[in-house]
Amino acid sequence: MNTALPSGLEYLGNAVTNASHRIAPLPTPDTLPDEDLARAIQRGDSHALSLLVERHHAPLLGYLYRLTGGDRPLAEDLVQETFLRTLRNIRQYHPAQRFKPWLYAIATNLARDHFKRADTRRTDPIQTGTLSLPDPNQPEPTFLAHDDARQVIAALAHLPALQRETILLRYYQDLTLAEIAETLQIPLGTVKSRLSIGLNRLKDLLEP
Repeated sequence: MNTALPSGLEYLGNAVTNASHRIAPLPTPDTLPDEDLARAIQRGDSHALSLLVERHHAPLLGYLYRLTGGDRPLAEDLVQETFLRTLRNIRQYHPAQRFKPWLYAIATNLARDHFKRADTRRTDPIQTGTLSLPDPNQPEPTFLAHDDARQVIAALAHLPALQRETILLRYYQDLTLAEIAETLQIPLGTVKSRLSIGLNRLKDLLEP
């Protein structure tokens, strides 16, 4: 068996490499995209998981809070379950896939499952007719910036769940129309229809 020590140059190179790894600053939430953090989690990097949770916890809580009609304890439970489900299924995440739609798909499905179990799912037929389809470059409708956030949440709760999800993902979570289609696994045209109908209903509720 060869027990010779590495040469001096080799030893120094290894030492410098190890030291540089020890003193390298930890990445901050702004330095790596979600997709890189997800790949790191797949490799078992617990620090990457902490960064990803830190980045998405508050926005995800806000989404689920509005989606559940302002039920804070339920929203908190769903956020925790979303991250647990994300970690459990992280190896199913494909590196080429955008992470945020994947994460919000998990959260949305968990909320749907909850309401199905509670038998409180709100259903409403999609209305047909001439639709004023939203422009993806348009800013948030002014009536969504209502002074009383509780009134907006209450109005959102009166919408069918499918329309509420779409509005929240677009105007509160800032997903593109294509990302919403990916999140909800529906055609782009369906996203536009749900937005149009939902926004018209919401406007009627908030602007008597």
